[in-house]
Amino acid sequence: MAGRPTIALFDRTLRGLRDRWREIAGATRFRLGVSFQPALPEGELERVRERMRECIEGRGGEASARARAADLGRLYLALDDAGRDRFLGLLAHDFATDREAVTRAARAYLDAAGEGAAAVAQAGLRDALDSPRLRLLTQFNALPEGVKFLVDLRADVMARARQDAAMRALDDEMRRLLASWFDVGFLDLRRITWSLPAALLEKLIAYEAVHAIRSWQDLKNRLDSDRRCFAFFHPRMPDEPLIFVEVALVQAMADNIQTLLDEGAEPLDPAVADAAIFYSISNAQRGLAGISFGNFLIKRVVEELATAFPRLQTFATLSPIPGFRAWLDPLLAEGTHDLFQPAEAQALMKVTGAASGAEALARLLGGPWAGDEAARRAMEAPLMRLGTRYLVREKGGGGRPRDPVARFHLSNGARIERLNWLADTSDKGLAESAGLMVNYLYRQSEIETNHEAYAADGYVTASNPVAALARR
Repeated sequence: MAGRPTIALFDRTLRGLRDRWREIAGATRFRLGVSFQPALPEGELERVRERMRECIEGRGGEASARARAADLGRLYLALDDAGRDRFLGLLAHDFATDREAVTRAARAYLDAAGEGAAAVAQAGLRDALDSPRLRLLTQFNALPEGVKFLVDLRADVMARARQDAAMRALDDEMRRLLASWFDVGFLDLRRITWSLPAALLEKLIAYEAVHAIRSWQDLKNRLDSDRRCFAFFHPRMPDEPLIFVEVALVQAMADNIQTLLDEGAEPLDPAVADAAIFYSISNAQRGLAGISFGNFLIKRVVEELATAFPRLQTFATLSPIPGFRAWLDPLLAEGTHDLFQPAEAQALMKVTGAASGAEALARLLGGPWAGDEAARRAMEAPLMRLGTRYLVREKGGGGRPRDPVARFHLSNGARIERLNWLADTSDKGLAESAGLMVNYLYRQSEIETNHEAYAADGYVTASNPVAALARR
């Protein structure tokens, strides 16, 4: 099973949504009333443009506008990629903010004399900045599953935004609209258990983005007595997790994901656990990208676990390093000479017969090295040191760490506690992280201090052993 919605799950969702919206649209005389081709050719596009305009202008009252929105939503769900390009193009280009109206409102504000006139002009400017399509988008909110439809609609917009400035403006407008609806204060934290409906558990399988859930038995193991899974939900999307975290209750800080997910291992009595290991955090809704829940989720779950299990002393992650090979491989291909200490290069060249440490490591990483004891011995020291250097010293945009997982946890107030050798020997783990994983430690007394240091200047907090290795 893959970490993405299955075709069957997606089809069932669409059928249910179309049926419910058909009832709403059919209750009025304002249905589109004609069939449309999935590609939405130009002649049909004009009818859709007019229906959008009717929705925005509110012709016939709110009930009619709601029915028109339901009909437009049903149409969109039936379109193919080309048809969706044209539909979204209408929203992006034909119903964007009116620049002339904004200019007039801005001039009125600048020319306003007195506080009263300025307040009125400011309100007018604010209204002018709202695009006409915003009225249509908010009408979807009133429909059954309308919020989920808008979240998925934004995901489609995001996929098209790179090549189109107007589409980027639509994406930004939708992000701000959804951010106001998905404020963390509106969200519900719920524990996911094996007793919940299968339809919800199926979504957990579909949305898992870090360590793919291979089977129902694998999922059952992740929800066993020594495991916890928590998710944020929105009241308007009660059956759709927004983000979820998987936690293992163990003794001592975990250092291997295959051991942690071993379905044959006996469950530990959670009452004797002294460590909570966050081993997977998955954002479930692509359309909510850029709206952060993860930091709030971790803090809430730490509070829940600390209350339920007073013996817990350690709250840490077992995290991948997804950008490590993407950073390292080009350096090896260039033959960069300052990557290795002399003894490391000699050991690598001895195993492979290569002319340099860079060539040797590149050759080993391209083959089945994890099962070769001699290769593992030669690779451990340089990879552990380079992995530490990558996490602590290598910077990306804004002077922040290059690795996205590192940025997430460090910004939440964690510190880099330990790197773990051969901690993930899956194909994905070897391809992305050379088998390395990292523990980020959440020490409650240090979280705020670490967060402030990172927020101020990107300071990376690390344990003494990690900091020392990064300097080598």
